[in-house]
Amino acid sequence: MSGWQRLYKRAEDELDDPRSLALADWDALNELANALVERSHNHYRGWGDIIRFAACTAARIGEVSGVRVKDINRFDWTWDLCRQTTTGPGGLIDKGTKGKRRRTVPIIEEIRDLVNWRMNMVGNDPMARLFTGPRGGRITTAILRDATHWDEVVVSLGYEYLRRHDLRHTGLTWFADAGVPIHVLQKIAGHGHITTTQRYLHPDKSSIENAGRTLSRHLSGDRTTPQTAASAQAASTEAPVRHLRLVQ
Repeated sequence: MSGWQRLYKRAEDELDDPRSLALADWDALNELANALVERSHNHYRGWGDIIRFAACTAARIGEVSGVRVKDINRFDWTWDLCRQTTTGPGGLIDKGTKGKRRRTVPIIEEIRDLVNWRMNMVGNDPMARLFTGPRGGRITTAILRDATHWDEVVVSLGYEYLRRHDLRHTGLTWFADAGVPIHVLQKIAGHGHITTTQRYLHPDKSSIENAGRTLSRHLSGDRTTPQTAASAQAASTEAPVRHLRLVQ
């Protein structure tokens, strides 16, 4: 299979099954983040923070670059996701999110220390960027790739086709597997159509069977189902129990 054929096949996989592109678990994410930091110039910690934050919030790299201090609510641990970094006519610019869909994203416990550390580092300026490159500039998926030698690192870890956008696939897959309702997951993801969100669900055979039983219980309530009616009829047609009576 040639290079372009592999890329085409991978694009098909992403459209059909984005779950297949996700990292397995937290340990795998940590391993990747640490390896990228180790490979970067001066072992810049910020690259690892960006990797973890992107995966755990299911955000795009451009959206991570757009985070400002004022966007983070540490009372309820949510992120007001309202901008992204993208390429403009004169270079990198900040603008509204894809589809202009502002959304609220939870910040899970596993990355709260990371967020606290970065907020303490940047100070009290509400417009300060939470995530930057080592020189304080905006980040993009290409900058992240080149600075961390991404392509080499992912191959060495056995993730030949892993891209930066797959961190978003990872987060959405984890949210889905954790049981987050699909309408909530759609809001977290910022998807315009719920059919896009549905691709992250994993309806295995047992969950489908459980869904059927759940619906049956919901519909039956106090009424008799065919199965319970049959059981009751069978019990009523059994021969009556006979007792001997002693006659004096």
